[in-house]
Amino acid sequence: MKRSATGAYEVTAVGGETVRAFIPRPLPPQPALDLSGQVQPLLERALLALGRLDSVSILLPDTDLFLYSYVRKEAVLSSQIEGTQSSLCDLLLFEMEQAPGAPLDDVVEVSGYVRALEHGLARLRAGLPLSSRLIREVHAKLLARGRGSDKDPGEFRRSQNWIGGTRPGNAVFVPPPHIAVAGCISDLERFLHDDRDDLPVLIKAALAHLQFETIHPFLDGNGRVGRLLITLILCNAHVLREPLLYLSLYFKENRAEY
Repeated sequence: MKRSATGAYEVTAVGGETVRAFIPRPLPPQPALDLSGQVQPLLERALLALGRLDSVSILLPDTDLFLYSYVRKEAVLSSQIEGTQSSLCDLLLFEMEQAPGAPLDDVVEVSGYVRALEHGLARLRAGLPLSSRLIREVHAKLLARGRGSDKDPGEFRRSQNWIGGTRPGNAVFVPPPHIAVAGCISDLERFLHDDRDDLPVLIKAALAHLQFETIHPFLDGNGRVGRLLITLILCNAHVLREPLLYLSLYFKENRAEY
């Protein structure tokens, strides 16, 4: 199937130099994704695996104890992708108010991930829809303390950011200009709540994750919030009763491809 472009570049001036910022087109993709052929059996296997994983939450004798360590292990791995050196042991020592072995900033950063996930799930269970408001609240919890706390926690960026390189002019990728961020996030929010596209929830979570990372709406913490978004989508859709699916280990082991 021949696909159309997924977005367009906008030439803009940043810091006295010209850059090409990428603005993604709204989801779902046009033309529609072709999920037949080799994709269909892979999707069926993935959904079957998710069902088996979800059943674990019923069979465990103490789900809360399992989730306590499981969520924290994911927090460590997701933060390590961003360069922290904290271990699970460091985080547990920190939460027990003992001195961790890793730098304090690293452990505080990982602890913020735990708070962000727990807050996001609690808000969904209380009836708040999966929305830009929830995403900003999760980001605020993530960066409430430590590194990144000076990067406007809970607020979409008001300046240009970039990925790779030392400035936008030599970056590997330049996300949308800040004036386009609100519109891009609104489009993403509409996609998350649109039931007319008939996309399987796994495909929808993957597309939403990719779109969020492409928009890169915050000055810091985009990678971690984007990975949290996958878990929040699956729990919100009741595919998982508990936050049992974490992909950070796979992403870390395949970082270059990711």
